[in-house]
Amino acid sequence: MHHPRAIGHHHGCQPVWLTGAQAGPIARNSVSIDQLIAQQQAPHTRFPGIALGNTGRTLSYNADGIAIPAEKKPSEVFKRLFTSPEGGVEQQRKELKKTGSILDLILGEARKLNREMGNEDKSRLDQYLTSVREVEVRTERAEDWLDIPRPRISESQTRKLNREVPQQEVGDYFRTMYDLIVLAFETDITRVITFSTGDEGKGLPIPEINLNQTRHSLSHHNGDPEQLRRLTESDIFNYEQFAYFIDRLSQVEDEHGKLIDSTQCLYGSGMAYGHSHGNANIPTVLAGGTALGYRHGQHLDFNQGHFDGYDLSDSQAHYRLCSRPLNADARLSNLLLTMGKMAGTEIDSFSDSLKPLSELLA
Repeated sequence: MHHPRAIGHHHGCQPVWLTGAQAGPIARNSVSIDQLIAQQQAPHTRFPGIALGNTGRTLSYNADGIAIPAEKKPSEVFKRLFTSPEGGVEQQRKELKKTGSILDLILGEARKLNREMGNEDKSRLDQYLTSVREVEVRTERAEDWLDIPRPRISESQTRKLNREVPQQEVGDYFRTMYDLIVLAFETDITRVITFSTGDEGKGLPIPEINLNQTRHSLSHHNGDPEQLRRLTESDIFNYEQFAYFIDRLSQVEDEHGKLIDSTQCLYGSGMAYGHSHGNANIPTVLAGGTALGYRHGQHLDFNQGHFDGYDLSDSQAHYRLCSRPLNADARLSNLLLTMGKMAGTEIDSFSDSLKPLSELLA
């Protein structure tokens, strides 16, 4: 699968992975599918959606294509989700009212400026005002939830999750973040989370398995067998962390059954072949959500019927496979549309989607 408007771009694929927008340094992004799902789920949870990222980079973008900041420290994530504010409810109520007054002042001044600006400046101001209004909405939601206690977390879970984990300890860091995601879903404090586990232009070294190069450095292997071996080890390690997350979801149950059966888990990359920056036929895994109506245990290859077959021994053929789509209709936005509809959003299309993926449905 691929995003048509990302083909040919080098390190601009990550921001559009969940949006399907035009990639590129001057292109304007659009809303990510997680945010549409978060809007639909917002009335039911304290937090509509949470953005996480090990470098602070995000996968989540609002309706104006503006990046939603991502939390990267496990202790800060735990504090935000599960710790009551200092000073108690009344102190927080005062703080929220103060925030609301400041936002009212900002919006009032912005309206005055808007009458004096040219069209280009008005567009920039509109983007800024969208962010301000989102803060306003979050403030109002926080007020609505003030008198509803946060879920109680056991002392053992608090010790395990409310701590600093150096990112040099990559496995421990990832598993702690995944444990926080599972706990957030288990307590129903939110139903939508994105987690960026690395940047296309960097990616963490993994000292615990003796990989001291960044992911970016490994991906530019130039066919060197030793570099390819290390790259394979990096792939295996990262998928093992994702498998840990799936296992944890399978171990936890709520009133509806195992969490994995009601959770859509999308894992992948905006790049198919880093050595040549190929971003067609990008690797994508969808797990969970059996109770929603998914049919798993299959590998869907949308290239079949559009070429003569794979020959990975031919590096040029492999390059072409990863650089140019074989099936123009195999769009990642079709999958994102499917996920949105399965989550209950009333959307008939998303980005440049053509149709939902009926092949995924039971």
